[in-house]
Amino acid sequence: MISTNQRFYGEVVEGLSATPKYLQSKYFYDKNGDDLFQRIMRCPEYYLTRCEEEIFSLQSHDIAGSVKSYLKDFEVIGLGAGDGSKSAYLLKEFLNQKLADTYYPVDISANIIQLLEENIPKDIVGLKVKGFHGEYIEMLRNIRQFSNKRKIIFFLGSNVGNYRPDQAIRFCCEMHECMNAGDLLLIGFDLKKNPQVILDAYSDKQGLTKDFNLNLLTRINRELGGNFKLGNFDHYAMYDPVSGACKSFLVSLKNQQVKMGSDFSADFSPNEIIQMEISQKYSIEAIDVLAERSGFKVLGKFYDSKKWFTDCLWQKV
Repeated sequence: MISTNQRFYGEVVEGLSATPKYLQSKYFYDKNGDDLFQRIMRCPEYYLTRCEEEIFSLQSHDIAGSVKSYLKDFEVIGLGAGDGSKSAYLLKEFLNQKLADTYYPVDISANIIQLLEENIPKDIVGLKVKGFHGEYIEMLRNIRQFSNKRKIIFFLGSNVGNYRPDQAIRFCCEMHECMNAGDLLLIGFDLKKNPQVILDAYSDKQGLTKDFNLNLLTRINRELGGNFKLGNFDHYAMYDPVSGACKSFLVSLKNQQVKMGSDFSADFSPNEIIQMEISQKYSIEAIDVLAERSGFKVLGKFYDSKKWFTDCLWQKV
């Protein structure tokens, strides 16, 4: 089995050898990355968390009622669980209605899993929590072997937006394969809206998004023996309202060579970019197409008051 660090090294080498260069945003989330993202979520420009929290704080009872129509006595899986604050609304509702008493958070960040296993049982008394640290699909397969009970998967926030549309279809198909017929998926989508609102969310005035992107270079230096000089890179974000793709880049400010250990180096010219992340925005029509093409039936959609964000309830068919 490939270790986490071997996979990290291999995927960084692959990305920095490509044209154009790229790094995978899943590696943003070491402990410092987790902390930075928590701060980003509190930024006035970053509307996504507030919109989805509004949905769960006001509509958890309705969502649980919809789930209850299709599933009773089930377990909950949280993919990309994060700090668990939004999931907590529904987990409490499920527990109170005696629908579910077991939660499996899954996250690429070992730090997050440790915090969730420590904190959630204190906050939601009676809920059993077992965390899984690793890649989403791999962990879904592990959970399926671990328990054959009916499931609902939470894939909240803008997690699905971290994939290009073609990748999102493949990922949703892979999730579909890990589920039993009739299992449910609650999946979040950031909707297309005023382009400036979206761009501001990924280019905040405090510079936290820049620090979040640069932190991955710091992690590469620390864990993989890199020698990135952070001052030699700047952050740039762009949004295309036609495709719905919001992209973040790091831009090389000079001619430079970056080494990683003794076996790998990457040359950068001035203004050369590293693509760091994509945050895909969706229309309602595109959401329905994604569900259909990946084998799900849409059971319902829950919106915030501005209709900037939606959490959709899908069922495997």
